[in-house]
Amino acid sequence: MIALRLVPAILLSLLLVLPASAASRIKDVTSLQSARQNQLIGYGLVIGLQGSGDSAGRSPFTEQSVRAMLENLGIATEGERARVNNVAAVIVTADLPPFSSVGSRIDVSVSSMGDATSLRGGTLVMTPLSAADGQIYAVAQGSVIVSGFTAAGDAQTLTQGVTTAGRVPGGAIIEREIPMRFSDNEHLVFQLRNPDFSTAVSIADAINRHTGKQYGGMLAQADDSATVRVSRPKHVTLPRFVAEIERLTVETDTPARVVINERSGTIVMGHDVRVSKVAVSHGTLTIRVTEMPVISQPLPFSGGVTAVEPLTDIQAMTEGGQVAILNGPNLQTLVAGLNSIGVRPDGIISILQGIKSAGALQAELVLQ
Repeated sequence: MIALRLVPAILLSLLLVLPASAASRIKDVTSLQSARQNQLIGYGLVIGLQGSGDSAGRSPFTEQSVRAMLENLGIATEGERARVNNVAAVIVTADLPPFSSVGSRIDVSVSSMGDATSLRGGTLVMTPLSAADGQIYAVAQGSVIVSGFTAAGDAQTLTQGVTTAGRVPGGAIIEREIPMRFSDNEHLVFQLRNPDFSTAVSIADAINRHTGKQYGGMLAQADDSATVRVSRPKHVTLPRFVAEIERLTVETDTPARVVINERSGTIVMGHDVRVSKVAVSHGTLTIRVTEMPVISQPLPFSGGVTAVEPLTDIQAMTEGGQVAILNGPNLQTLVAGLNSIGVRPDGIISILQGIKSAGALQAELVLQ
């Protein structure tokens, strides 16, 4: 894939000399179905904030959580209101990696759910993390790292990044393992990250070439565009067999696709994008309106009044408008033809949309 974003034609030519496709390892283009992650979630409190926490009036659940935490610690609040401007209620999320063992640590993300203005300098107190089955699999605690910051004065406030979300690296300890008997599987299912029939067949062929030499049989077959099923050979452990398959290389294939982000002016084209022969003309109409009012001053002792007479100057200019013939047998020729028109990326976006409407763009057009 090649990205175009305010890039001169010379640089585009340098980018296009890259090879069309390169061999990729199977482990980089697929994932093992039985080795999946599991999402964890929990509700907790971040304490130690410098007055940037939740307000009692707008976040009553924070005050309730503080009282419940103090009661669990043996401190009786006796119905008094708790000041929570140094505390923030947060949602804690994490991904439990496959084959995780008890005692290992994982990173967690912390996001404010009240009206706190910043989590910088806060500490996440012990928060249980549960999965979709309601069981607790990890417990999180630690200092919250926030990349954004806020500086405020009497007349101005400067905010950079997000101050109401952060991370706790290694902040959760796994307390329960997900039951998984990986070594007992008779089949392995590899899922393609980018489903494609050609790539799935190439992966199956590469695995069969390896197993044919190593184990004397073809053990892989492509079930569809997203999965490749591999039978387990005898007299070899499953982790070793998976390691052998992951190191195999294949030539991946992708559909012809043009991705356009109109907000940022970014254009990404796949190498297989083709354009049938078509003539394109692109011109920009600019209308400039200038107001130049004229002050009319009466003669002395004439009894007149000063008046303002409007004067408007309107100019219309057309830039570009040249006609270019585009014929893209390959991506380099297509980009060179677009650059020859001399338009900006927003103009190229309009041209590509027009070529697609004319039926000359032999690729899928994706607008973001």
